[in-house]
Amino acid sequence: MLTKLKTVTGRIWTYVRDDRPFGGADPPAALFYYSRNRAGEHPQSHLAGYVGLMQADAFDGYNQLYKAQRKPAPILEAACWSHGRRKFFDLAKSGEAPIASEAVRRIDILFEIERTINGKTPEQRLAARRDKSRPIVADLEIWMRQQRTLLSSGNGTAKAINYLLNRWAAFTRFLDDGRICLSNNAAERALRGVAIGRRNWTFAGSDAGGNRAAAVYTLIETCKMNDVDPQAWLADVLARLPDHPVNRVADLLPWNWKATQQPKRPLPEAPRQTGATSRGAGRMRTNGWQLSTNQKHRDQLTSRTRVFGTALTLIRSNRSSQNKPTSNLN
Repeated sequence: MLTKLKTVTGRIWTYVRDDRPFGGADPPAALFYYSRNRAGEHPQSHLAGYVGLMQADAFDGYNQLYKAQRKPAPILEAACWSHGRRKFFDLAKSGEAPIASEAVRRIDILFEIERTINGKTPEQRLAARRDKSRPIVADLEIWMRQQRTLLSSGNGTAKAINYLLNRWAAFTRFLDDGRICLSNNAAERALRGVAIGRRNWTFAGSDAGGNRAAAVYTLIETCKMNDVDPQAWLADVLARLPDHPVNRVADLLPWNWKATQQPKRPLPEAPRQTGATSRGAGRMRTNGWQLSTNQKHRDQLTSRTRVFGTALTLIRSNRSSQNKPTSNLN
């Protein structure tokens, strides 16, 4: 983020709700927040009223969320096996860490099992995990404890083993609940757009810009998760917003909007151009929003901003009001 005479590293937080891995019918959504830093106070504020399960990495800033004295109740932690696997994988890439390579092989078996039960009901997933995954996890724990005794405390493989064993209850929680995923990769995927944007436009111009970017990421990523073309959704919704009743803004949320769309007849194919083409043919560039000093345009922009804010609030309330243990965070 740009500040006076310098830059600072801002943070984007994402919270994802996606029931599709266990056959849930509720629409998925992603919610983004911006903050100036990565202090633990931010997720505590974001999730102040949430009770349920959170799947995330082992960032210390989340620890207050899991404490027994938290109000209204502690959040139940589920650890991410992708993060645990990555620590071994990075060591195994050198080809000189046989214990790390073996750990990757064992963890990959768990992911293979998960691929066979993706989309099945929680009961079916739980039955498969108890039959196939639980013995593998039990053997993995015994094996890791044995290997750790052979390694010095400063060894990289020992640190990777400790990462799992120190949070073993959170890593094994998926064995007792068919709704829990093996990883929080849904949140990782939601952050890809942020990573691409960081390379392309580099900065947010201010804290306010960071907050606006988080709001737009929320809307765009939620469209993508619901198989809605963000460009088509934005074009239609922005055109309708000035005259759309505020008390019916939920109709325009991506999952509701999608249900109202009728398949459009394909346009006739344009004649093939045989002559010279203009420079840049096949690409379109746009400058995005262009503010006008015209009062009517300002009023429309104000109306659109207000309704977009209401839509964003509805997405937030829709996600936070449901307590199923399926939220992902990164």
